[in-house]
Amino acid sequence: MYLSKMMKKLMKKILLFLIIYGCESVPEISVSNGKTILNDEKYFFLDVRTLKEHEEKAIPNTICIPVQELSGRISELENQKGKKIVVYCRSGNRSSVATKILNENGFDAFNLVGGMNDWEEY
Repeated sequence: MYLSKMMKKLMKKILLFLIIYGCESVPEISVSNGKTILNDEKYFFLDVRTLKEHEEKAIPNTICIPVQELSGRISELENQKGKKIVVYCRSGNRSSVATKILNENGFDAFNLVGGMNDWEEY
């Protein structure tokens, strides 16, 4: 009986956590729309994968700032504040985190849903 009460409390805490943090979404853009705007000067594409991943395969004419380094290197993007930043990674998870960081710092950023996985297939 005691374990059951503890489990119920734990489940309530987990559910509350998921509700609060799971609903926190970031603006997104699809790969098909991303390919359409790739050469539009109003947009800037940012790779947040590792440098090794970027060197192996990347969207043309993009720079790489790994998501783990983004907060410390955000000043490198100041000249892009007038543009919409399309953030990508392998699948869209790291870029979602990076998009949130950028938007919290005054940038107009969008997560490329599906990342390089979908970019290569499209």
